[in-house]
Amino acid sequence: MRPKTSQALNLKALLLAVFLAFVLLFVLRSRLSSSSQENTSSPILQTFSTAKTFNAIKESNTENCSLGCDKLPRSLAQALLHYATSTITPQQTLKEISVTAKILEKKSPCNFLVFGLGHDSLMWSSLNHGGRTVFLEEDEAWIEQIRRRFPMLESYHVTYDSKVNQADNLMDVGSGPECTAIGDPKYSVCQLALKGLPNEVYEIKWDLIMVDAPTGYHEEAPGRMTAIYTAGMMARNKEEGETDVFVHDVNRVVEDKFSMAFLCQQYMKKQEGRLRHFRIPSHRDSLERPFCPE
Repeated sequence: MRPKTSQALNLKALLLAVFLAFVLLFVLRSRLSSSSQENTSSPILQTFSTAKTFNAIKESNTENCSLGCDKLPRSLAQALLHYATSTITPQQTLKEISVTAKILEKKSPCNFLVFGLGHDSLMWSSLNHGGRTVFLEEDEAWIEQIRRRFPMLESYHVTYDSKVNQADNLMDVGSGPECTAIGDPKYSVCQLALKGLPNEVYEIKWDLIMVDAPTGYHEEAPGRMTAIYTAGMMARNKEEGETDVFVHDVNRVVEDKFSMAFLCQQYMKKQEGRLRHFRIPSHRDSLERPFCPE
């Protein structure tokens, strides 16, 4: 999730515009809600003249502002300042980010699990304001660095025992009955299931899952085989409803093949650039449902 070089300035400007629009919408919605409550709960104002009514509302707004009712949340303000002054932009393009942002716009506040911790993490947490966003990262030193800068982000260290050069063998393993059986990945006997995640990761019912880690660009890297499989099984094992799962870097062989095999091509809603969006329904209501639709 960490870019190796800075992206173009126009991408940064576009990202800031999207984020500013989100912040303005948040403030306007708060102000409209506050104004509506004042008008319906204060019938005495209706007996005043137009001038007195205006003054009363003006004074009321001043008092409310002093109480911070319309104040921009600290987390959003910090995110805005960070992206306005940073020379580093997220690795995903604006079009790729917009795919997930549109789903967050509909579902937030919600539970959002992200494999990876990077320069876009503060953005994802802010776009899910009021919800719970959890980041899973393989690099402990990087976690500490991010925690010093953004202590409000919830992140956990994760270890992977797979390697990219094992991908072909793991693909064959994944077709076995122990890997297609629906159940909690924590207790799965499938070699692809991640079993060492924090307990709350297994307990929370995730609305969105983003797979943008671990490292997967060389043969000795952990690769995203187990992360993709586990994300799909978490979605299937959910008690009810659907889970939106996103996989980045599908231009690479592992991300391409494993997302299609374990998140299922039939569940794919969209591909934008290097990002794929899948919507996976719960399989708990019908254990006879095939792993992938036929």
